[in-house]
Amino acid sequence: MERITRHVILSVEEKKKVKFTFAGRSLEALEGEVISSALFANSIKIFSEHKKDGSPQGMFCANGQCAQCTVIADGLPVKACVTVVRERMKLEPLKGLPKIPVSACVSEYGRVEELEVDALIIGGGPSGLTAAAELGRLDVNTLIIDDKHRLGGKLVLQTHKFFGSVEDCYAGARGIDIADKLTDQLKEYPSVKAWTGATCAAVFSDKKAGVLRDGKYYLIKPKVLISATGAREKTLAFPGNTLPGVYGAGAFQTLVNRDLVRPAKRLFIVGGGNVGLIAAYHALQAGIRVVGLIEALPECGGYKVHADKIKRLGVPIYTGHTIVKAEGKRELETVTIAEADTRFRAVPGAEKTFSADTLLIAVGLNPVNEFHLQASAFGMNAFVCGDAEEIAEASAAMFSGKITAHKALKSLGIMAGDVPQFWFERLEVLKSRPGAVRKPPPRDHDKTVYPALHCHQEIPCDPCVTVCPKKSIKLEGASIMNNPGFAGDCIGCFKCLLICPGLAVTMVDYRKDKNAPLVSVPFEIERGLIKKGDTVTLTDWEGASLGAAVVGDVKDFKAENTLIVIVKASPATADKIASVRLYEPEKTSAARPPGRPAARPLNDDSIIICRCERVTLGEIRKAIKSGVRDMNQLKAVTRAGMGACGAKTCESLILSVFKSEGVDLKEVTGFSRRPLFLEAPLGAFSNAKCETGHGEKASWSGF
Repeated sequence: MERITRHVILSVEEKKKVKFTFAGRSLEALEGEVISSALFANSIKIFSEHKKDGSPQGMFCANGQCAQCTVIADGLPVKACVTVVRERMKLEPLKGLPKIPVSACVSEYGRVEELEVDALIIGGGPSGLTAAAELGRLDVNTLIIDDKHRLGGKLVLQTHKFFGSVEDCYAGARGIDIADKLTDQLKEYPSVKAWTGATCAAVFSDKKAGVLRDGKYYLIKPKVLISATGAREKTLAFPGNTLPGVYGAGAFQTLVNRDLVRPAKRLFIVGGGNVGLIAAYHALQAGIRVVGLIEALPECGGYKVHADKIKRLGVPIYTGHTIVKAEGKRELETVTIAEADTRFRAVPGAEKTFSADTLLIAVGLNPVNEFHLQASAFGMNAFVCGDAEEIAEASAAMFSGKITAHKALKSLGIMAGDVPQFWFERLEVLKSRPGAVRKPPPRDHDKTVYPALHCHQEIPCDPCVTVCPKKSIKLEGASIMNNPGFAGDCIGCFKCLLICPGLAVTMVDYRKDKNAPLVSVPFEIERGLIKKGDTVTLTDWEGASLGAAVVGDVKDFKAENTLIVIVKASPATADKIASVRLYEPEKTSAARPPGRPAARPLNDDSIIICRCERVTLGEIRKAIKSGVRDMNQLKAVTRAGMGACGAKTCESLILSVFKSEGVDLKEVTGFSRRPLFLEAPLGAFSNAKCETGHGEKASWSGF
């Protein structure tokens, strides 16, 4: 079993076991667990075989938006990532086209309930929850819906502490705790109702939204529609990109941090933005070896403190590198990378191959804005916020939700006047890209105890400034983008160490010995991994080794779920120490081993572009060269975009192929949007009940 039984941040609760079978094997799941997580917990990553070529299929999005994880459950095809395991459920891999059993027939129809609300918010993530609270403060009749079992969006997957402003977006708190804070504040507003497990199927021309919830279908007619639907992950085109074991960082975090399943032993990551860097850190917290991370650009695009945090622990980051291929007989076994030229192409002879069972693709996000576009086209009073409007950090999404709620209030005639300009200015700061990096300044004081600050990049962050009881940590300027500095007195309370999202503050203490100061280092990986008396390797702010030291003590601050490792250092290294190293980076050869072929170019025609229909790059290129400039025509010719995901996964890849073929995207006609956001049985829209073939009645929308 691949379950996480202890975690430094997350509590592991005992749950009732549920028995089920997969391909005739008797297995156990936890009560309330979805099929995909249960299968991964039982070391099963191949869920089906593709109808076109028999290729193995596994989990991809873990968010119900694609159909990679489809299995047959009690005779009916279901998405494994959103379907809960039931006692005695019989699961089979999907091979070929699914067949609906004859015994599954409609037994009765139900009435479709229609509801009118002042505001409907689609999406219960940070922006949606903040918008709901703002509306609730003025007693606006609001319904917020989310397709997950709890509110919070991606926050419920985030075990790290957040950057930003303490005042505006709970900076210094962990994502999982922010999700609870935002959810709990809705309890103060009786006018706000929240539906979990509720999926919006579509927005219609009669200005109603169709919602599936708990086996029932509802029509909601709002005066205001707010789309707070977040974003979906982008993917990449490379040989082996559809092997089971290759998927997105969000799917990985769902398995690890929501369902406490350890889906990997050896992990590799493509993408040095915040998503990839954070996923690497979450993997380390779950006891997973991160063998490497690559970024095609010369520098990682995420916060430097995120990158430094994992480098200090021993994760190698290869900038200026690209993915060459993923290989394995039925599942991922190896990952090959190479240095990239100025056009991000692999340099022949500069390959490195790693043994890995999981490859995470973290190369950016696309807004999920379909509902907003539909609503706007139908003339609804529609607004959009968070990542559905613009990709940014969750801190910015919260403030975006607040601004959008006030726009909605004005449209309803409840609030007069425009949103204050300084709100937009504050939002722009929270959305800011990482700024300049400065060299660590020399110490300019003679205090015997003080914090050493190891964050040297301009990013929006102020928790250490806010929490210092002596007000001795100050931003070196008026903006929260400015770096913090120490000037004043310190009492060694550790508060700045415990709140820093980048683990970029250590405490230097000369009070006991002027020649051998104690250095206190924050550590968030695993309790018991480092103990008093252990010899550890110390690193500086960027992960360079500073030699070994013996651990003098380990303090456990359980309220903050943070350990403080205390070592004795020399005056020459005390200010430089930023972390202890978890493990040594693996050695790899930069040269191609004898007999190994040179890297295949990334325009290999066999690369899969459309996962659902297994359409290759070569087929797409051939159609483009023949003059196709309409995505709908391309769909008709190749079947690309015709699958169950509705082109959510492949559209951006197809557009990149057009660009690579020298086609101006202004010449390309986009896909016609499907009337429904996701596939749903027709019977669901009349609340039909069916016989399952097991003597039970169930709703069609439950499958």
